[in-house]
Amino acid sequence: MLPLMKKNKLRIAIVGAVVGLGAAVATPNSVAKDHAQEVSARALVAQQLSYNNITPGLINVSPINLENEQITFSLNNSGEKDNSSSELEETKKPQKQDNQKKEDNLSDVVNQEDNSDKSDQTQLASNDENDQTEELTSNKCIDDYTSVMSVDESLDTPEEEEVPVVDEEPAPKFYDIGVKHSTVMEIQQKLMDLGFMEDAEPTDYYGSITADAVKMFQRQSDLKQDGILGPDTFEMLLSDNAKHYAAKLGMDGADIKRIQQRLYEMGYLATGDMVTGHFGDVTESAVKKMQENNGLAADGKVGKMTVDLLYSEDAKPNLIAYGEQSDIVLAAQKRLKELGYLTTTPDGKYGNDTSVAVKQFQSRNDLVVDGFLGPSTREILKGSSAVPNGVMLGDSGDAVKRIQELLNKYGYISSANMTGYFGEVTEDAVKSFQKNNGLSADGNAGVMTMTKLSGSDVVKASTTSGGSSNSGSSNSNSGSSNSSNSGNSGNSGNTSSNNGSSNNNSNSGTVSGSVSELISVAKSKVGSPYVLGAKGPNAFDCSGFVYWCLNQVGVKQSYLTSSGWRSVGKYKKITSLSDVRAGDIIVVRGHVGIAAGNGTVIDASSSNGRIVYRDLNSWWSSRFIVAWRIFD
Repeated sequence: MLPLMKKNKLRIAIVGAVVGLGAAVATPNSVAKDHAQEVSARALVAQQLSYNNITPGLINVSPINLENEQITFSLNNSGEKDNSSSELEETKKPQKQDNQKKEDNLSDVVNQEDNSDKSDQTQLASNDENDQTEELTSNKCIDDYTSVMSVDESLDTPEEEEVPVVDEEPAPKFYDIGVKHSTVMEIQQKLMDLGFMEDAEPTDYYGSITADAVKMFQRQSDLKQDGILGPDTFEMLLSDNAKHYAAKLGMDGADIKRIQQRLYEMGYLATGDMVTGHFGDVTESAVKKMQENNGLAADGKVGKMTVDLLYSEDAKPNLIAYGEQSDIVLAAQKRLKELGYLTTTPDGKYGNDTSVAVKQFQSRNDLVVDGFLGPSTREILKGSSAVPNGVMLGDSGDAVKRIQELLNKYGYISSANMTGYFGEVTEDAVKSFQKNNGLSADGNAGVMTMTKLSGSDVVKASTTSGGSSNSGSSNSNSGSSNSSNSGNSGNSGNTSSNNGSSNNNSNSGTVSGSVSELISVAKSKVGSPYVLGAKGPNAFDCSGFVYWCLNQVGVKQSYLTSSGWRSVGKYKKITSLSDVRAGDIIVVRGHVGIAAGNGTVIDASSSNGRIVYRDLNSWWSSRFIVAWRIFD
């Protein structure tokens, strides 16, 4: 049996060693022996302090549950058990001690230990053999504990924590101009679906266009029209019961003014001073009459079906139109003849030739192409700034087909070439006609050429030089200069459409209607503002942008809405987005843009509020309808 002092010292050393062990590797036996006094002192301090107050990491006993008194140490082979667990339990009462008191305790313990060693030096010497036995036993205990705390099973190593994902800032409570957040995309898409905003790829920016659309929605929902989307407006907009766009009695706004302007053009509003921006009784009556004439329910409200009809070529106007006969029609026909649009003799009857001539005139004069002799068309037709006709290489449509019919009638072109497209064969036929009839042979069907071609004193083609043989032999003459663009090189018509100069000038000053020029023109307008209904040159909507760019490079394309671009027909049709290449016109549901190559597009975006140059992403592919190859 060991002396009591010696036994307690060993027990303290063992407990101290356990408490002071590192997380990964236990202290070697030789080190533990050399520092027995320091370890004993730390153990006594630990007994006096509550374990709850020990700083985590400094003393780590996580592998062993001290609180449940499950620690036992065998001091000899006889199985005698250590009672240190019970003693620890008695000293585990919570105590609040400051750092100075802890240091004092540590000092006292060390002094006691030193005195005890001196007084018992003789007794320790006499029991040296027992000391060696117990030292071996205690070292074995430490070794046993070390095996539990091996490096491979380091229980002291904290678990790996997942790196937290930094989420986007919470959605704002109020959306106003300048707000940028991913939820704006959802807002814009819903506004487009409900008809308050023109279709475009949604963005995360809440700009002026979005604010204007919100104002219209607020007006529709009897909310305060401030363009700020707060909780009430947000909840109402995204609900399943959200109201669709419908202009009606009592409303005011820029959209009402646009509707009134169109009603005036179609003859349903009598005078221009009725275009006020206020939806009053007069406007409601005009809408009802338009709806009745076109087979719609006459409720006086301008919803989606009525809006679509307003800009449709199939809409029936309340003015001079197809089938009517009057002196007004006769006067218009004479003016169209003078400008080179009408190819038949004026008779006062609004027939097919007159309708074709009116559409061609509207196309050349930046008007909505509907074939109606509306107020704006009649006003420009009578004015000195009216742009004369000039059909040329690359044009197509009914006007071209009518010219080809006349050329065929006089033997300058074969019936097989009456396709409606003004290609090199037609251009050569026009040159032959011009030479034989004393005109400047530039190949463009301008005013003088059209007047002569539709007159009564036409010189027919000779049997040796006319007809298909003539046109076929002369293809090589013009092919070298226009082969790359297949007839879009003439710019005299384009120049006249912008500044009013005549179309029947020579080809001096022409530009090549190439893909690179189209892309260059489109890129030059990136950043220009989006304005609904604008056709350039400083502001555009999506269809106005395409219209302006094509005409800048000599492609005589009339203004079409995005719906009109679905079935334009005269260009090569591309049915897969993967086959689209630079220069193609891309038509998606409710929107249109210009392919810029390498998977990019340039378009007038209502959601961005400007002309943008961006990637053709999933938004375009999911809404793709068709594309048209202008240059092939």
